[in-house]
Amino acid sequence: MSADEQPRDHAEVPEETASADSELEQNIKSRSTWVRLIFMLAISLVYAVSRPVVFAVIVTQFLWVLFSGDTNKQLARFGHSLALYTCEIIDFMTYNSEAKPFPFDTDWPSGD
Repeated sequence: MSADEQPRDHAEVPEETASADSELEQNIKSRSTWVRLIFMLAISLVYAVSRPVVFAVIVTQFLWVLFSGDTNKQLARFGHSLALYTCEIIDFMTYNSEAKPFPFDTDWPSGD
């Protein structure tokens, strides 16, 4: 057996597999991927806090309408901006947007 030949018990690695492995290795070593994970973890905590706040807005607005017969405009505007913010969080977390939501890359969404 010459030095260039592999032993019979070793199969050759197809070039496609070798390039896929190197791409995977490159993705794993990518700093931007790991930084995004850190942002995603931080933003997921903000999302977890926003859910009870949305529930509080819903209950408060319901009670306001129940007792006054009209919606609270400021609370409605805040609820709408909170809904837009939640949408921005989900867009970032699902890789539909590269813009990090407030307070990182964007301002708090307007409820107007």
